[in-house]
Amino acid sequence: MPSSHEPQTTNGALTPERLAELRREFADHPTARLMQNAVTQTSVDDVALNRSIVTQADHTFSNLLDDWKVTNQKSSGRCWMFAGLNLLRVGAMKTMKLKNFELSQNYTLFCDKIERANYFLEAILETAALDVGDRTVAWLLAHPIDDGGQWNMFANVVRKYGVLPKALMPETESSSNTRRMNAALRSALREGAKTIRDQRAAGASSEALRAAKQRILSVVFRVLCVHLGTPPKRFLWQWNDKDKAFHRDGELSPCEFAEKYLAVPIDEYVCLVHDPRPTSPMGRTFTVQYLGNVVDGRRVIYLNVPIELMKEIAMRTIVEGEPVWFGCDVGKMMRRDLGLWDAKLFDYAGVYDARFGLGKADRLFYHETLMTHAMLFTGVDVVDGKPRRWRVENSWGEESGQKGFYIMNDSWFDEYMFEVAARRNYLPEDLQRALEIEPIVLPPWDPMGSLART
Repeated sequence: MPSSHEPQTTNGALTPERLAELRREFADHPTARLMQNAVTQTSVDDVALNRSIVTQADHTFSNLLDDWKVTNQKSSGRCWMFAGLNLLRVGAMKTMKLKNFELSQNYTLFCDKIERANYFLEAILETAALDVGDRTVAWLLAHPIDDGGQWNMFANVVRKYGVLPKALMPETESSSNTRRMNAALRSALREGAKTIRDQRAAGASSEALRAAKQRILSVVFRVLCVHLGTPPKRFLWQWNDKDKAFHRDGELSPCEFAEKYLAVPIDEYVCLVHDPRPTSPMGRTFTVQYLGNVVDGRRVIYLNVPIELMKEIAMRTIVEGEPVWFGCDVGKMMRRDLGLWDAKLFDYAGVYDARFGLGKADRLFYHETLMTHAMLFTGVDVVDGKPRRWRVENSWGEESGQKGFYIMNDSWFDEYMFEVAARRNYLPEDLQRALEIEPIVLPPWDPMGSLART
């Protein structure tokens, strides 16, 4: 016979008896009422905060690169772009002997958006014969032109369009707050998708479909110019260096400026990821279907490596004098005002008397973790040849952390780090060869493509 305490239901409904039992369980719990008193008056993060981790955090590092100001992406999903430009500006500042300098994030945003619109419309042409309810078509329509992106997508933009000093195309209201612009772009692209699909269903020729695509791109370009301004094709470049010496370099295009002043060889970089799911073999390359921005650009390709190798390569890069672009699950175990990450920063299990025990692979499987933000490593604290903590340049302004720079304890790296961009020659020879193998193709909705969907 069932116990009197077992729920008496067979259809899965919450019965009044079961709700009463849950209420009694809460009232009888030895700590739940104390936690209720605390959390109803104070943020749960303040209650759960591990003070010993906070008091042991300091901004000293055995290897530190930065002596510049952080940038601010504001209300936009351009973290991947900011992190990439922050990496490139380091060499540019050295070349031009500047103390502080920014490359135009608005310019790369414009270039990415027009390319992203073209990439989306090509995907719509490719899938036009599928039913509109097909999962891939539905995914494309849900994500026609997001703000997010990946390292390879950033490299595609720089390779094709170069870069621009920020003074030549500064931020606008819409580049700093992309919501309304993106809404207009989504509307134009979804309406364009319907036009293409309807014309294809009516038997239109390939030439007619591509003509329709070009008309849609004209609208997209116009929307971008209205919101972001029109990018300059050429500009006169001159500056005063940190010693106040004046320099004039004449008229340049963005591509000529990039070739002359960028020191980072982006073509030598590859994307390393740590994906511990059993379905993702170590030492293999992956790509995600429809993850990209430039139709004739290079594919987003990941090489799956052990977390210790990712750490070793990131540490070596910093020790040898170069920052590291990376992607992670930024919101987990993070205290924004302190600028601090640690795998055990908050004791939520103690607050709720619940386990919260999923490992990294299961968190990926069960949608509990994914890449949400890209930033830059600019320092590492090494003890006995191993990293103890990492210095992070964020792109959220100077209000949090140490004027916008954060501390990542190494325990957090293990659990919530997913990707770094690294020089190919830092890899062992067998993994360099593995880069030549045709990648496994993951579906568009796989969490390894999530950084492009922010």
